Amino acid sequence: MTNRQLLREGLEDLGIKVNDKMLDNFNIYREILVDWNQKMNLTGIEDEKEVFIKHFLDSVSSVENGYIKDGISLIDVGTGAGFPGLPLKICLENINLTLLDSLNKRINFLQEVSNNLGLENVEFIHGRAEDFGKLEEYREQYDVATARAVAGLPILMEFCVPFVKVGGYFVCLKGPNANLELEESKSAMEVLGLEFVEKIDIELPETNLKHNILVFKKVKNTPEKYPRKAGKPAKSPIK
Repeated sequence: MTNRQLLREGLEDLGIKVNDKMLDNFNIYREILVDWNQKMNLTGIEDEKEVFIKHFLDSVSSVENGYIKDGISLIDVGTGAGFPGLPLKICLENINLTLLDSLNKRINFLQEVSNNLGLENVEFIHGRAEDFGKLEEYREQYDVATARAVAGLPILMEFCVPFVKVGGYFVCLKGPNANLELEESKSAMEVLGLEFVEKIDIELPETNLKHNILVFKKVKNTPEKYPRKAGKPAKSPIK
């Protein structure tokens, strides 16, 4: 099986209707990723098959069980090289996507990818979640906030949940320690206005890597004091 076929089948297994343009877009994304990776550290993975599985299919797996679907507003917090937000946008083109990252170089990279792929309704924010989560035009404005392993779960919740409207979801991609992190997050859930919905186990093709998607529903407004100032969530997570 070619890598392109592997990607197609992996996406179809996730319920995505795949066409050639979508696969071409993923290929262009990987080429720009590898090119930019020579001058800045975006990823430790450059091999085509590995990128397709461990970045693209891994990102798109967050559509499982339908919390992330076409037409919603989505913010990807600490997006880095665009994961999971940009692969989701390639597959679900009517998502209104916001990509937030604290490093301007990464934002420039994401704009380059987006321009090359002709993506519409993508907003790029160079800044910190702790600052933008306080601003009226972003606070509690999104159907879903997502993040992929940028910090421990209680910290991640404080970064992401202020962006989510009541009734929306925080969808978090986590590794094998998800159960332990859930235990450590009970106070943060209570304080920030979340209810735990489910843990979805994900198996990716041709790899032994296991990961989970944790889904939380926002059931009440986040208190105004959150997110706290930059550095504070990481230094003293909500307990």
